Amino acid sequence: MIRVGISACFFHPDPKRITFSKKTLLYYEQQMSHWVMNHGAYPILLPTVSNKMPLSQIVDFVDGLLLHGGADVAPESYGEKPISKCWPGDAIRDRYEIDLYQEARRQGKPILGVCRGLQVINTAEGGSLYQDINTQVKGSRQHRDGDKYDQFFHQITIDKNTCLSDIYASSEGRINSVHHQAVKELGKNLVAEAWCSEDQMIEGLRHKSTSWEGPKKDFVLAVQWHPEFMQGQTETLSEASLMRAFLKKLAE
Repeated sequence: MIRVGISACFFHPDPKRITFSKKTLLYYEQQMSHWVMNHGAYPILLPTVSNKMPLSQIVDFVDGLLLHGGADVAPESYGEKPISKCWPGDAIRDRYEIDLYQEARRQGKPILGVCRGLQVINTAEGGSLYQDINTQVKGSRQHRDGDKYDQFFHQITIDKNTCLSDIYASSEGRINSVHHQAVKELGKNLVAEAWCSEDQMIEGLRHKSTSWEGPKKDFVLAVQWHPEFMQGQTETLSEASLMRAFLKKLAE
């Protein structure tokens, strides 16, 4: 069975929390694990390194890396300072995931990024982010609604002759939108493949070396939406198409 390593979300020590108040908790969201399992692969939560097991050994155990959604990326991780105390991000998780990304690249493991995962990949490749789209981009649409959450949708445009257009056999589609940060400066080794149809925020990207014909060691693809939340929906881009394409690359 293909083993998909999923990067962890973090609960840092918090004295206000009743259980494990002084401990760090690592977790993944249930639908993310089910998304992997429902297509015949096994999801493995990737731990942080210990003094007995280095990062190289952790990454070596899995066939590919799936970078999970979650907390904001810290502005310090791409060389900026927070423009608001409301958006400090999680620099500790950033370092953990950037290290995972770089080690997976070194070992030639295929990588898929989801929402925050796309932003981590862009940061790891030297790019930067809008800390808050509506604050920093005049005329931008809203990309996150706390009440509607994963049922908040908009249209995207997909470049022709790209990995995403091959997956979906389409140049457009409807996706959910659960983010308020977005790519500002694209990482130097990355290529944008999809954009929000209304304000042109980047919604999909790949590494310059990535292609279906190329070796799996060069495969890096990321989307800004949450396909794992779109399981069972028929009016959005197929979550199944994306996961099947990723797992096919892992199986090569």
